[in-house]
Amino acid sequence: MANREALRELQSRLASRLQAARTEGIAASWLAVEAAGGKYLFPLSQSGEIFPWATAQPVPYTQAWFLGVANLRGGLYGVVDLASFVSGGAPVQRNDMARSESRLIALNALLEINCALLIDRLAGLRNLEAFKASTEPPAGSPEYFGSGYTDANGAYWQEINLQALSQQPQFLSISA
Repeated sequence: MANREALRELQSRLASRLQAARTEGIAASWLAVEAAGGKYLFPLSQSGEIFPWATAQPVPYTQAWFLGVANLRGGLYGVVDLASFVSGGAPVQRNDMARSESRLIALNALLEINCALLIDRLAGLRNLEAFKASTEPPAGSPEYFGSGYTDANGAYWQEINLQALSQQPQFLSISA
């Protein structure tokens, strides 16, 4: 019950910040998230609804990063462990405490793919003014990597182009 109230409070804060950004003319460009120690920025126009962690029904013979399918508000979504997909490693095992902060971020319905990305923690909304420097994606990085940004604390945030991600053959090929 407390988790639902905390989620409602978070969603309410995000909605009020979005509304304030619209009325004040401030462009909030990204949803900032953390996954397995990595810091990522999702373009708001490509991000969909935020869900609390929901257990995914495993699907046999799929990639390790594909956690299965989950029923999210009556829709069937494939669940991808973002950190595992990006790193190419095994999914991070999360304890109950970590799961309480975990969220599923659905891709925008306009991308026409029922998929939700598992992240460890929401870090709020960010706009360009939140960063002191930007760089091109690292050499050899995946096509869905956008620019990298460094905030005032020196933390590096990697932009993930969700539209480009949703069209990657590797992302679409879940079979092992």
